[in-house]
Amino acid sequence: MAVTIEIDHARARAKAVAAAGQPVVPQSVRGPIRRIKWVVVLLTLSIYYVTPFLRWDRGPGAPDQAVLLDFANGRLYAFFIEIWPQDLYLVTGLLVLSSAILILTNALAGRLWCGFACPQTVWTDLFLLVERVIEGDRRLRLKNIGAPITVKRAAQIAMKHALWLMISLATGGTLIFYFTDAPGLLRGLAHGELSANALTWIAVFTGTTYGLAGFAREQVCTFMCPWPRLQGAIWDPEAFIVNYRDYRGEQRISAKKAAELRLHGKPAGDCVDCGQCVAVCPIGIDIRKGPNFACTNCGLCVDACDSVMSKLGRTRGLIDYETWRNIERGRRNERRTSRLIRPKTVGLAAGCMVLAAVITVSFITKTSATLSVQHDRDPLAVRLSEGAVRNAYTVKILNKSPAPHAYRLSVSGLEAAMAIIGNEHQDPIEVQAEGSETIRVTLTMTKPEEADVVFTARDETGQVALTAKDRFVER
Repeated sequence: MAVTIEIDHARARAKAVAAAGQPVVPQSVRGPIRRIKWVVVLLTLSIYYVTPFLRWDRGPGAPDQAVLLDFANGRLYAFFIEIWPQDLYLVTGLLVLSSAILILTNALAGRLWCGFACPQTVWTDLFLLVERVIEGDRRLRLKNIGAPITVKRAAQIAMKHALWLMISLATGGTLIFYFTDAPGLLRGLAHGELSANALTWIAVFTGTTYGLAGFAREQVCTFMCPWPRLQGAIWDPEAFIVNYRDYRGEQRISAKKAAELRLHGKPAGDCVDCGQCVAVCPIGIDIRKGPNFACTNCGLCVDACDSVMSKLGRTRGLIDYETWRNIERGRRNERRTSRLIRPKTVGLAAGCMVLAAVITVSFITKTSATLSVQHDRDPLAVRLSEGAVRNAYTVKILNKSPAPHAYRLSVSGLEAAMAIIGNEHQDPIEVQAEGSETIRVTLTMTKPEEADVVFTARDETGQVALTAKDRFVER
């Protein structure tokens, strides 16, 4: 049976909210899932704010910041990892691996990342916490919308936005710390000695955090983020996502009337239509209407519903993390099954492990130096008066190590005389630490022929041999 993720009621909700001029105001909720979310919020924020201040000794002359995106010098540092522009294939591999893990997570538990660890979710939770502490819970905040502004209300609004701006400033400032020396930038910020460039980016990131977490909120998760749009293509009916067991909850009826019907042996649904699942939803959707592309799988409605069921003395799980297939099985009174391990998840997990292995091997085997050769294009070859043919090449040696090295250049694959233009006696070629040296080389063959030529550069130890392949042409 094909299932289409319902988006109409999300759109209808958005239109209704826009028409009423009211934002989505989620109610606070207590429960195990909410506690897990608070732990994730604390953990992720701690990592974000603390990481730029961690130190890592890389030797003299090298930055000691553990994680540093040094774009000015073309370096990415992450503890013992150092990425140069020539190593960006590793970053590409990590991005592909992250995407594969995200798809695997989606196949297992839907938008779990969105509901728990996405930066938009984390900072929105933090902003909502500030809002609740200052202005009260949902009922009071809804009451204040459109009400006349009093002195107390004005003070609350001012305090809330002041705290939001402080959090946004800390967020924007910390993000800049990842691109330069964090303690030095912090001292400059404290003494008002920051550059206009740094101040501009701090202002941009501060404004972005303030706008997205303070005002856009559910619009980001529903309309701005591309991930919900992919749900129609990768939604998996075997994934454990937040679902409503309609076969148990319908028909909705008050607790008192349900007790009367059951007393007479008649069926009655467990859902009392209290609306708590909608009230706590940060997106403002009603999960009882079916799978929704806007649902972030945060599970707060599960906590809210379980709380109501507990008070009524009914079994928890009316709204729960459940697969759509099991919802269909429940409608047919069939036994529920769990298929976390299935061809799709096994294939995705295997793909993730292969990608991780390839990236690991590539990182372990990457060298601290590279050799590149470019054949002159105009002309490709020059015929000398005595009949010999000369080809010219640009050879570049990049030394990524923190110490200078000397390299001896040689060629193989053909019998040709090699000469370094500009300094025929430059042997070996000196390359500074974390530097490069570009030289012009000519190869001359008395008996010219089309052949591959291999350039080899060996350092003074003889253990590091860099090779690059090109072509010798006759004409």
